[in-house]
Amino acid sequence: MSGFAVYASRRFCYHLAMKIRPYIAYFRVSTTRQGRSGLGLEAQQQAVSVFLHGHRELIIEDFTEIESGRRSNCPQLAAALEACRRHKAALLIAKLNRLARNVHCISGLMESGVEFVAVDMPEANHVTIHILAAVAEHEREMISQRTKAALQAAKARGVKLGSPQPKKGAAVRNRVLQEKADRFAADTLPVIRRLQAEDVTSYKALARALNARGVPTTNRRRWYGTTVKILLERSSG
Repeated sequence: MSGFAVYASRRFCYHLAMKIRPYIAYFRVSTTRQGRSGLGLEAQQQAVSVFLHGHRELIIEDFTEIESGRRSNCPQLAAALEACRRHKAALLIAKLNRLARNVHCISGLMESGVEFVAVDMPEANHVTIHILAAVAEHEREMISQRTKAALQAAKARGVKLGSPQPKKGAAVRNRVLQEKADRFAADTLPVIRRLQAEDVTSYKALARALNARGVPTTNRRRWYGTTVKILLERSSG
């Protein structure tokens, strides 16, 4: 057998082995409206199906993150990584380039040690996502600098910054914070329910489990028993 034939045979065996392993699928769509309508999600599911040659039975579980690009927490990714560890499966990511926009989520993937395969970037590895995270962080810094420079220039021109109606601005701000808290609770509750199903029931035990899995609070801080209690009471109310 020629050297090229041996190489081709090994590559075929490698790809075959990659596609018969168990997977946990992770999908990510940008907005709640997009998630409900299936826009974007269907395309990612189709890409995964093509990658697996239609063998959807190789996917043990799947998780879908629905969030705006401005949010940093990734509760569904944390749950997917935990499922990978539990089932000794690899994480199958439909679109790594979408995940790469969020530095916090990329960091969680890097620190997890879980093996992953990206449908839109099959040759990607942990070095690749280090680079993607660095680029995303640089872009965030550049956007922040441009925003500050624009505000300073506007102020220098005499533009009055801030809300002309402080009370109305405070009401809008409170409503935004309320909606953010509601979205966070809706995203995080499924992770907590899975833990409770595994007999992790006390508030302190749930807090330890969430911290161990890298699930951040809404302020990107550590969980405590009281934090878990407040979230669960909020959800039940």
